[in-house]
Amino acid sequence: MGVIGETLRESAIINLTGAVTMVVDDSAFASEITCSALLGFGIKTRYSMRGAAEAIQVLKDVEIDLLVVDCEMPGMDGFELVHWLRRSGPPNAFVPVIMTAGHIRRAMVTRGRDCGANFIITKPFSAASLLERIIWVARDGRPFLEVGEYFGPDRRFRDAAPPGEERRSEVIRRAKFEADKAAGAAGPPR
Repeated sequence: MGVIGETLRESAIINLTGAVTMVVDDSAFASEITCSALLGFGIKTRYSMRGAAEAIQVLKDVEIDLLVVDCEMPGMDGFELVHWLRRSGPPNAFVPVIMTAGHIRRAMVTRGRDCGANFIITKPFSAASLLERIIWVARDGRPFLEVGEYFGPDRRFRDAAPPGEERRSEVIRRAKFEADKAAGAAGPPR
């Protein structure tokens, strides 16, 4: 089991201008939108690939800092690419991975989690939501685990839910609090 670095402080300033980034998407239009959003944060996409096979040729030799990959591509899809990446060893087995998809179904989220991705977001995404996810994966302190066929970040979220998602326990606790509060406001039973 390997652990990567330590988490960033909430107050840490993240400078993304030097990040070596790869975008893998079979759609030239979607790739262009993703690269433009990244450029808006100061991230120049160093590698923009149209397929997994092309990406693998670069990933074997060049260390990257962030991979943004489409889930559904012809031939080798994004899930298979991430699974390969996590098993590839140096230099990129631990790179943060954000997957994108036009329509995300529960099975896709499970498959993304199980291949070792850090996060999946729906296209079209706003630049703000992409930046939120990038910052979240930069601060993500989950250790990498190797369990059976799985190698990637710990799939359990212990301390905080991913951005844009609320933990079910928090929803239940809030609902119970609101129900208790409403019952108390109604006064004692008659």
